[in-house]
Amino acid sequence: MPIPGTPSRADLVAHLVRTRIAGEVATPRENNLSHYRKLANGDRHYWLGLELGDRWRDEQDVLAVMAERCGVDDDPEHRHGQDTIDPELTVDALERFAARLHKAAASRQRVLFATGHPGGLLDVHRATAQALRAAGCDIVVIPEGLMADEGMVFQFADVAMLERGATLWHTHSPEPMNAILDGLAREGSAPPDLVIADHGWAGRAGQRGIDAVGYADCNDPALFLGESEGTLQVVIPLDDHVRSPRYYDPMTAYLLNAAGLG
Repeated sequence: MPIPGTPSRADLVAHLVRTRIAGEVATPRENNLSHYRKLANGDRHYWLGLELGDRWRDEQDVLAVMAERCGVDDDPEHRHGQDTIDPELTVDALERFAARLHKAAASRQRVLFATGHPGGLLDVHRATAQALRAAGCDIVVIPEGLMADEGMVFQFADVAMLERGATLWHTHSPEPMNAILDGLAREGSAPPDLVIADHGWAGRAGQRGIDAVGYADCNDPALFLGESEGTLQVVIPLDDHVRSPRYYDPMTAYLLNAAGLG
């Protein structure tokens, strides 16, 4: 299924739709709307490390942002069934992300990678970290012995993750990112110039004033709200756990090539 080499924009769009990274995605409409409603009702689990206050108390306002930035159906009467991510918006966001990667490489910045979706996005982050290191960037090494949410925050293949019971953990929590940033401060290290992550890892980094880029699914509205408010620099809409992690390879190749890192 993955296409070899670096795809053209048109080929990448077709690939995203074919693999359901975008287009008609697996996340159902009712799940999306449930998450938008819980966010609007103040459930902080769905805030992904951001401090949204009272600014997003109307579920329809959340839906409007998700339609604009992610490409879900903007009809509030569409309550069940299929929902979508616009693949053109995915590629637009990848190109904005590529510009930020180019800046990081040109300035040889310190970059931290983290994921709450190790089953899907680990290799996307790993490959991006490898390309930035080759360009002269400093990939942040996190302190040892960090704990959060009853698990260990550790680093594998340049990417920070949460481990519980020898298992890489799928987490939306911002606490692992708090642990890293606080740990760096304790050891006298400067914070990263850029965080590339997802879920609460990205949201909390942006909330703490660090340049942050995040990948987000259509049922994770908080990061898109953060982008709309300027707390996150770029958010890339996609299904963050498709059937095979290899399906993301053409997307990663396109990103790195657009950033001048391919």
